[in-house]
Amino acid sequence: GEFQTFQHYFKQINLRCSTVSEKRRQELKRITMSWNCITHCSRWRISCTAGNLFQRTYTQGQEVNRERQYFYYIDHQGMLFLDDAKIKNFTSCFKEKRFLKFFLRAVKMNTSGDLAKSWPYVSACGEEMNYIRCDDLPVVFQSIVTSSRTGDEVLSWGDSKGLLTVPFDPSAVAVCGRSGRVYHPAPYRQGGIGLIKSSLAIQLSANFIFGDDNSLQPSGISWNDQIHQLSHDVLELLNDRPALGRYAEMENEL
Repeated sequence: GEFQTFQHYFKQINLRCSTVSEKRRQELKRITMSWNCITHCSRWRISCTAGNLFQRTYTQGQEVNRERQYFYYIDHQGMLFLDDAKIKNFTSCFKEKRFLKFFLRAVKMNTSGDLAKSWPYVSACGEEMNYIRCDDLPVVFQSIVTSSRTGDEVLSWGDSKGLLTVPFDPSAVAVCGRSGRVYHPAPYRQGGIGLIKSSLAIQLSANFIFGDDNSLQPSGISWNDQIHQLSHDVLELLNDRPALGRYAEMENEL
């Protein structure tokens, strides 16, 4: 079946089969990287399901030391939910643009208190504190759009239409060789690194250039008729982030 065909392709790559042309080898590596990205998204979906079993020791709106507390969840598509929502999909996520913009712009790392381990991010609103856990990262880039102000390409997060943006730097794209997930620098306040949504990552992968070794980490990307070398430096920030949500806890078990 399809999976056996994929395994055959993967063996061809690893063995550097002489019958595979350079063009075909590049294509096979893109297929393999995309497959890794898809299968890890499947793990994310499993972790999201398991996240519904997350041991809750809170009540939405509880008051602790004069601080009213609410608890939220951001999935690998960048959708925001109340953490205790039983069903997490497009129908139950927050969609109001002004709320999303205010909430997401205020997100920062949770560096204080016992809640930091389970809720690694917070978003303050007056005397209210919103605690956040994620599938991966709170910033999820959903599309590449053109800035109406500068005309430059920007990555959109919060929604796919430019609700919040950062300049898109093709040379700053980074691929985790083990998982196939794709990242890009994000605002410093939110941790400096954001996840690129899987559907956008697969689109970008069509432009990746791979080296002669067996690594599934691309060495460059062709963008707007230019070749950009990839250093993957932003991945270093993943090692500095706090433990994130259920996925970080489950990854070695899946």
